[in-house]
Amino acid sequence: MADGASDGVMTVKDRHAALHETLRQRICLLDYPPATHLSEIALAKEFGTSRTPVRRVLARLEEEGLVQSVHGVGTIVTDADITELEQAYRLRVELTALTGTLDPVMPGDVFFKRLQALIDRAFEMGVSGTPRSFTELDMDVFQTLLELTANDPLRQVLERLYYQTKRLWLVRAIKAELDLEDEYRIFRHELEAIQIALQSGDLGAVAQVQRAHISMSFNRLVRRRSEDATG
Repeated sequence: MADGASDGVMTVKDRHAALHETLRQRICLLDYPPATHLSEIALAKEFGTSRTPVRRVLARLEEEGLVQSVHGVGTIVTDADITELEQAYRLRVELTALTGTLDPVMPGDVFFKRLQALIDRAFEMGVSGTPRSFTELDMDVFQTLLELTANDPLRQVLERLYYQTKRLWLVRAIKAELDLEDEYRIFRHELEAIQIALQSGDLGAVAQVQRAHISMSFNRLVRRRSEDATG
């Protein structure tokens, strides 16, 4: 029916979006590591659909830089290399600052409750956090904070850049090349600073806090790359 989504029935568009989100998350959580072959047939069987929507989702993921179609081989998950993604990361840093000036959205009580729940999860990281659970939390935080701007083109570009670069941190963390305790502490401070800025109604400050922390995260990754090169 036309209004099926409102009755709890997923539309074709909803199913397409859910499949895209699931595959994107698997790639970013390294469930599908770089060089993994993604079979249209296997995915269609897993999700109970035809190959056509799977093919469309894989094409979208290719546009986002997460997979690559290789002639004679099929669809392969791309590598997460900081050298190749350096420009994308720097662009993400600069565009994040615009969320405070381009169609900013002042949040309500529901948003603040969600943010507090995310902060509570961040504090739990110090006790039971893993690189994977931290990445899952970071994804939830990103999607939540993206709601602070109603500028759709900006949201779309930021989302694409975020998921392009997200694996860089997780790869380093799994290899134990980052101080996880320090990473968790920095993240908690970021969320608390964002909460304080929101409580004062300063969306510009929220954007600048995000920009600063993304920049610092990028610089830590670059520094680690330099250490690897010289070590």
